[in-house]
Amino acid sequence: MSWLEHLRTLFRPQATPVLSPQQSRQLAQWQALPACDWQQDSRRCRYLIVDVEASGLNLKQDRLISIGAVALEHNVISARDAFEVVLRQDTVSSRENILIHGISGAEQREGQEPADALLQFLAYSQHTPLVAYHAFFDQAMIARAMQQQLGLRYAPRWLDLAWLLPALFPEIYGGIVGLDKWLDAFGIQNFQRHNAISDCLATAQLLQLTLQRAAERGIHSPQGLAATERMQRNRIS
Repeated sequence: MSWLEHLRTLFRPQATPVLSPQQSRQLAQWQALPACDWQQDSRRCRYLIVDVEASGLNLKQDRLISIGAVALEHNVISARDAFEVVLRQDTVSSRENILIHGISGAEQREGQEPADALLQFLAYSQHTPLVAYHAFFDQAMIARAMQQQLGLRYAPRWLDLAWLLPALFPEIYGGIVGLDKWLDAFGIQNFQRHNAISDCLATAQLLQLTLQRAAERGIHSPQGLAATERMQRNRIS
Protein backbone atom coordinates (compact mmCIF):
# COMPACT_ATOMS: atom_id res chain seq x y z
CA MET A 1 0.00 0.00 0.00
CA SER A 2 1.41 3.40 -0.98
CA TRP A 3 1.71 6.25 1.56
CA LEU A 4 -1.11 8.08 -0.24
CA GLU A 5 -3.44 5.09 -0.08
CA HIS A 6 -2.55 4.67 3.59
CA LEU A 7 -3.36 8.32 4.20
CA ARG A 8 -6.77 7.91 2.58
CA THR A 9 -7.60 4.95 4.81
CA LEU A 10 -6.86 6.96 7.93
CA PHE A 11 -9.41 9.67 7.29
CA ARG A 12 -12.87 8.52 6.27
CA PRO A 13 -15.27 11.08 4.81
CA GLN A 14 -17.12 13.07 7.46
CA ALA A 15 -20.01 15.48 7.50
CA THR A 16 -19.04 18.68 5.69
CA PRO A 17 -18.55 21.52 8.18
CA VAL A 18 -20.56 24.70 7.74
CA LEU A 19 -18.34 27.64 6.82
CA SER A 20 -19.22 31.30 7.09
CA PRO A 21 -19.51 33.29 3.84
CA GLN A 22 -16.12 34.88 4.56
CA GLN A 23 -14.49 31.53 5.21
CA SER A 24 -15.99 30.14 2.02
CA ARG A 25 -14.56 33.08 0.05
CA GLN A 26 -11.12 32.58 1.59
CA LEU A 27 -11.18 28.91 0.68
CA ALA A 28 -12.30 29.68 -2.87
CA GLN A 29 -9.51 32.25 -3.23
CA TRP A 30 -6.92 29.64 -2.25
CA GLN A 31 -8.40 27.07 -4.62
CA ALA A 32 -8.21 29.60 -7.48
CA LEU A 33 -4.47 30.21 -7.01
CA PRO A 34 -2.24 28.86 -9.79
CA ALA A 35 -0.51 25.55 -9.26
CA CYS A 36 3.22 25.51 -8.62
CA ASP A 37 5.51 24.65 -11.52
CA TRP A 38 7.47 21.71 -10.15
CA GLN A 39 9.84 21.83 -13.12
CA GLN A 40 11.10 25.33 -12.36
CA ASP A 41 14.69 25.88 -11.31
CA SER A 42 15.14 25.48 -7.55
CA ARG A 43 17.11 28.72 -7.52
CA ARG A 44 13.91 30.56 -8.43
CA CYS A 45 11.57 28.42 -6.35
CA ARG A 46 9.96 29.16 -3.01
CA TYR A 47 10.02 26.13 -0.74
CA LEU A 48 8.06 26.02 2.50
CA ILE A 49 9.50 24.06 5.42
CA VAL A 50 6.63 22.92 7.65
CA ASP A 51 6.47 21.48 11.15
CA VAL A 52 3.48 20.73 13.34
CA GLU A 53 2.88 20.12 17.02
CA ALA A 54 0.12 17.76 18.06
CA SER A 55 -1.46 16.33 21.20
CA GLY A 56 0.28 13.02 20.52
CA LEU A 57 1.45 10.67 17.79
CA ASN A 58 -1.81 8.81 17.10
CA LEU A 59 -2.89 9.91 13.62
CA LYS A 60 -6.50 8.85 14.19
CA GLN A 61 -7.11 10.28 17.65
CA ASP A 62 -4.66 13.08 18.44
CA ARG A 63 -5.27 16.68 17.46
CA LEU A 64 -3.30 19.27 15.54
CA ILE A 65 -2.19 22.00 17.97
CA SER A 66 0.06 24.25 15.91
CA ILE A 67 1.60 24.76 12.49
CA GLY A 68 4.90 26.48 11.89
CA ALA A 69 6.50 27.24 8.55
CA VAL A 70 9.54 29.04 7.19
CA ALA A 71 10.15 29.88 3.54
CA LEU A 72 13.32 29.22 1.59
CA GLU A 73 13.36 31.35 -1.57
CA HIS A 74 16.27 31.67 -4.00
CA ASN A 75 18.02 29.35 -1.50
CA VAL A 76 17.79 32.06 1.18
CA ILE A 77 15.97 31.66 4.50
CA SER A 78 13.87 34.73 5.20
CA ALA A 79 13.02 35.39 8.85
CA ARG A 80 10.29 37.74 7.60
CA ASP A 81 8.69 34.97 5.54
CA ALA A 82 7.57 32.76 8.40
CA PHE A 83 4.26 31.56 9.79
CA GLU A 84 3.06 30.20 13.10
CA VAL A 85 -0.44 29.61 14.43
CA VAL A 86 -1.94 27.78 17.41
CA LEU A 87 -5.31 26.15 16.87
CA ARG A 88 -7.77 26.64 19.71
CA GLN A 89 -8.35 23.45 21.68
CA ASP A 90 -11.58 22.64 23.52
CA THR A 91 -9.56 20.17 25.62
CA VAL A 92 -5.91 20.95 26.20
CA SER A 93 -3.31 18.24 25.75
CA SER A 94 -1.72 16.34 28.60
CA ARG A 95 0.93 17.79 30.89
CA GLU A 96 3.49 15.37 29.43
CA ASN A 97 2.62 16.54 25.93
CA ILE A 98 2.90 20.21 26.92
CA LEU A 99 6.37 19.56 28.32
CA ILE A 100 7.42 18.38 24.86
CA HIS A 101 6.16 21.25 22.70
CA GLY A 102 5.88 24.01 25.31
CA ILE A 103 2.44 25.29 24.20
CA SER A 104 0.67 25.91 27.49
CA GLY A 105 -2.91 25.06 28.28
CA ALA A 106 -3.79 28.76 28.25
CA GLU A 107 -2.21 29.20 24.82
CA GLN A 108 -4.15 26.23 23.51
CA ARG A 109 -7.47 27.50 24.89
CA GLU A 110 -6.82 31.00 23.50
CA GLY A 111 -5.62 29.92 20.06
CA GLN A 112 -7.19 30.80 16.72
CA GLU A 113 -10.46 29.17 15.75
CA PRO A 114 -9.27 26.03 13.91
CA ALA A 115 -10.99 26.81 10.59
CA ASP A 116 -9.57 30.34 10.57
CA ALA A 117 -6.09 29.09 11.51
CA LEU A 118 -6.12 26.60 8.66
CA LEU A 119 -7.34 29.22 6.19
CA GLN A 120 -4.47 31.45 7.29
CA PHE A 121 -2.04 28.62 6.57
CA LEU A 122 -3.56 28.06 3.12
CA ALA A 123 -3.27 31.76 2.29
CA TYR A 124 0.36 31.78 3.44
CA SER A 125 1.45 28.55 1.81
CA GLN A 126 -0.51 28.99 -1.44
CA HIS A 127 0.59 26.02 -3.59
CA THR A 128 4.27 26.20 -2.70
CA PRO A 129 6.20 22.89 -2.49
CA LEU A 130 6.04 21.74 1.12
CA VAL A 131 9.07 20.21 2.83
CA ALA A 132 9.41 18.41 6.14
CA TYR A 133 11.49 15.82 7.93
CA HIS A 134 9.41 12.64 8.27
CA ALA A 135 6.75 14.50 6.29
CA PHE A 136 4.06 11.85 6.65
CA PHE A 137 3.12 12.89 10.19
CA ASP A 138 2.89 16.61 9.34
CA GLN A 139 1.01 15.80 6.15
CA ALA A 140 -1.45 13.49 7.87
CA MET A 141 -2.20 15.81 10.79
CA ILE A 142 -2.79 18.83 8.55
CA ALA A 143 -4.86 16.83 6.05
CA ARG A 144 -7.08 15.44 8.81
CA ALA A 145 -7.65 18.90 10.30
CA MET A 146 -8.43 20.36 6.86
CA GLN A 147 -11.05 17.66 6.29
CA GLN A 148 -12.62 18.10 9.71
CA GLN A 149 -12.62 21.90 9.85
CA LEU A 150 -12.97 22.97 6.20
CA GLY A 151 -14.33 19.90 4.43
CA LEU A 152 -11.23 20.14 2.24
CA ARG A 153 -9.48 17.12 0.79
CA TYR A 154 -6.02 18.57 1.22
CA ALA A 155 -3.37 16.64 -0.70
CA PRO A 156 -0.49 18.91 -1.73
CA ARG A 157 2.82 17.46 -2.84
CA TRP A 158 5.50 17.17 -0.17
CA LEU A 159 9.23 16.57 -0.19
CA ASP A 160 10.65 14.52 2.69
CA LEU A 161 14.20 15.26 3.80
CA ALA A 162 14.28 12.02 5.78
CA TRP A 163 14.60 10.28 2.39
CA LEU A 164 16.36 12.97 0.38
CA LEU A 165 19.29 13.44 2.75
CA PRO A 166 20.47 9.80 2.71
CA ALA A 167 19.94 9.72 -1.06
CA LEU A 168 22.24 12.72 -1.55
CA PHE A 169 24.63 12.22 1.38
CA PRO A 170 25.02 8.43 1.59
CA GLU A 171 28.56 8.87 2.89
CA ILE A 172 27.08 10.27 6.12
CA TYR A 173 23.96 8.13 6.61
CA GLY A 174 22.69 5.70 4.03
CA GLY A 175 19.32 5.12 5.67
CA ILE A 176 16.63 6.74 7.76
CA VAL A 177 17.85 8.30 11.02
CA GLY A 178 16.48 10.90 13.40
CA LEU A 179 16.54 14.59 12.55
CA ASP A 180 19.01 15.35 15.35
CA LYS A 181 21.64 13.08 13.78
CA TRP A 182 21.61 15.12 10.56
CA LEU A 183 21.72 18.39 12.49
CA ASP A 184 24.71 17.14 14.46
CA ALA A 185 26.42 15.87 11.31
CA PHE A 186 26.31 19.34 9.75
CA GLY A 187 26.82 21.31 12.97
CA ILE A 188 23.35 22.91 12.79
CA GLN A 189 21.96 24.17 16.08
CA ASN A 190 18.30 23.88 16.98
CA PHE A 191 17.78 26.36 19.77
CA GLN A 192 14.38 25.06 20.91
CA ARG A 193 13.64 21.47 19.90
CA HIS A 194 9.94 20.73 19.36
CA ASN A 195 9.18 24.39 18.83
CA ALA A 196 7.62 24.55 15.37
CA ILE A 197 9.50 27.63 14.11
CA SER A 198 12.82 26.58 15.63
CA ASP A 199 12.49 23.12 14.07
CA CYS A 200 11.61 24.72 10.73
CA LEU A 201 14.66 27.02 10.80
CA ALA A 202 16.97 24.09 11.51
CA THR A 203 15.32 21.96 8.83
CA ALA A 204 15.55 24.85 6.35
CA GLN A 205 19.32 24.78 6.75
CA LEU A 206 19.27 21.09 5.89
CA LEU A 207 17.22 21.93 2.81
CA GLN A 208 19.83 24.47 1.74
CA LEU A 209 22.51 21.77 1.91
CA THR A 210 20.21 19.36 0.08
CA LEU A 211 19.65 21.80 -2.78
CA GLN A 212 23.38 22.49 -3.05
CA ARG A 213 24.27 18.79 -3.25
CA ALA A 214 21.36 18.16 -5.63
CA ALA A 215 22.60 20.91 -7.98
CA GLU A 216 26.07 19.32 -7.97
CA ARG A 217 24.42 16.14 -9.21
CA GLY A 218 22.42 17.89 -11.91
CA ILE A 219 19.12 17.98 -10.00
CA HIS A 220 17.74 21.48 -10.35
CA SER A 221 13.97 21.36 -9.72
CA PRO A 222 11.36 20.23 -7.21
CA GLN A 223 10.38 17.57 -9.73
CA GLY A 224 13.95 16.28 -9.76
CA LEU A 225 14.01 16.17 -5.99
CA ALA A 226 10.72 14.27 -5.95
CA ALA A 227 12.16 11.73 -8.39
CA THR A 228 15.27 11.35 -6.21
CA GLU A 229 13.12 10.77 -3.14
CA ARG A 230 11.01 8.21 -5.00
CA MET A 231 14.11 6.27 -6.13
CA GLN A 232 15.43 6.24 -2.57
CA ARG A 233 12.13 4.91 -1.24
CA ASN A 234 12.12 2.19 -3.91
CA ARG A 235 15.71 1.29 -3.15
CA ILE A 236 15.08 0.88 0.58
CA SER A 237 11.70 -0.88 0.33
